[in-house]
Amino acid sequence: MFDRGLTASFPTLNYPARPFGFVSTHGALYRRRSNPDLAVPPSSVLLPTEESDNLPELRKNQNSNLASASCGSSASVLSQADSVGIIGGVSVESTLDFVRKLVNWSSKVGENCLPFVLCSDPVLHQELLSHERSSFPSISRKSEVSEMDHKLIVDNLRQKRVFLEKSGARCIVMPCHISHSWHDDISHGCSVSFLNMAECVAKELSEVKMKPLEAGSPLRIGVLATSAILEAGFYQEKLENEGFEVVLPDKATMEHTIVPAIEASNREDMEGARNLLRIALQVLLVRAVNTVVLASDDLRGILPQDDPLLKKCIDPIDALAKSTIKWAKAVERRS
Repeated sequence: MFDRGLTASFPTLNYPARPFGFVSTHGALYRRRSNPDLAVPPSSVLLPTEESDNLPELRKNQNSNLASASCGSSASVLSQADSVGIIGGVSVESTLDFVRKLVNWSSKVGENCLPFVLCSDPVLHQELLSHERSSFPSISRKSEVSEMDHKLIVDNLRQKRVFLEKSGARCIVMPCHISHSWHDDISHGCSVSFLNMAECVAKELSEVKMKPLEAGSPLRIGVLATSAILEAGFYQEKLENEGFEVVLPDKATMEHTIVPAIEASNREDMEGARNLLRIALQVLLVRAVNTVVLASDDLRGILPQDDPLLKKCIDPIDALAKSTIKWAKAVERRS
């Protein structure tokens, strides 16, 4: 389990109160164990950001350097060239899963992982969830989201990006699918690298030596997600840029398997959710797709890890973590 201090929040979309962030630096990180899921979390605290330009005194905890910095402060918390800034999204679980993988995969026995700063906002979680669920036929009338709400979400995400830049992050990541609907707007003017999760998926798949399942056909990649993510089209765009043919679920599959699977999962009917998701995956696989991108936080964790169908799927969170580590190694080679 992760320490509750690992996530911290910006209380409102308009930032009238103090934002919070979690900062992890070399020496205050997870150590790899034989079972990554049993990795011991770092000592962590909630760090209030004062509305001033003075950087609070660094706190020492088990030889850790933990600090907070104001959104308007010019001082950096982290100084390492491979520091990562993480913007949490609609799912705290996905954010923590990304952090766990970043920590475990970037470290070796006896060595530290990448330094990172994490921002997680419960208000933003709800706004993003409301936007994504607005496409669900059974609940759309209850969760309509206006264009003004979209602007508030984008402004919120952009302010977090600026906060992370000022905190010393040299690479920004968002382990959240729906947030990538506005990736271009959020990253506009960013002074550091800002990875796109869909692009990370497309590039990873392009590096795999796959052959079309049907002679003379292009390489086909399936994408399973909610309607809001599919309508945003960023996964389709990035995959097509790499030369793939993208196969999406049809309307009947969306209405009778994907949405019901998510709804079943939400009411903890896991057997029903698994059966429905398996049907949705089979529908795409019979259309000769090489692999399926599970591009929704709602679809992660439904199938057990030993389910054979998962071998046909790719988790974008994994691709983002690997790309972040690859970015850090490139920085290390240049330094």
